[in-house]
Amino acid sequence: MLKGFKEFIMRGNVVDLAVAVVIGAAFGAVVKAFVEDIITPIIAAIFGKPDFSGLTFTINGSVFKYGDFINALITFLSVAAAIYFFIVAPLNAIAERKARRRAAGQVVEEDPAEMSDEVALLTQIRDLLQTPRA
Repeated sequence: MLKGFKEFIMRGNVVDLAVAVVIGAAFGAVVKAFVEDIITPIIAAIFGKPDFSGLTFTINGSVFKYGDFINALITFLSVAAAIYFFIVAPLNAIAERKARRRAAGQVVEEDPAEMSDEVALLTQIRDLLQTPRA
């Protein structure tokens, strides 16, 4: 039973997924700290409230805490923007550049000097995930 579990864990897909979850959690923590320590004080300077969690309204005795939702929305939008601008946009720019070169008839090869470290790492992770595992 332990041998089967060890084989399951040692398969590349499980290890790759575990690494992705850990990196994602760390990235989320960085963005959350950025939002709480940089973005929220800027919003507080503009709107006069350091935190929106105290914002509520009441209907028939039921209290709606929409301020917590606003805080979560700001954090979510910050994470989404960071992922887009640091991962998606650079990958799209590289793909577009390769497509233009192919259309012009040029041979397109991976140029490590052309890619940022993050893009190179993501490309390696993608390639590892695409290789079939036994």
